[in-house]
Amino acid sequence: MRIAGQTVDPVHKPGIPPQELPALKFPEKIRSPEIPYCLGWLNYWSAATAQTLGFPEASRDAELLTRARRTLSGGWIVQLTAAPLDLDDPAHLDALLLAYARFPEIGGRSAP
Repeated sequence: MRIAGQTVDPVHKPGIPPQELPALKFPEKIRSPEIPYCLGWLNYWSAATAQTLGFPEASRDAELLTRARRTLSGGWIVQLTAAPLDLDDPAHLDALLLAYARFPEIGGRSAP
């Protein structure tokens, strides 16, 4: 996962996020433990995280729901693409960008 290049901290002065991915806060800078610090190919979201993110919302998450599974504890395992993420694959990059757009809270980019 390429999170290191995606994080934003004026003290550490990281580089520009790769391939138009959004800039993310460092995990310790995110105010709530329910907010994931990044997206990956496979994502586990507890019931509290799913509620914080507003997932699932049938009208907005139909595509994600085709690759998501609910856990016995009420959480979700959400798979962004059929195959492991490859940021050199335009379809995978689009899927990742769409997921970041759908969930602006991830990475501490906006308040829930």
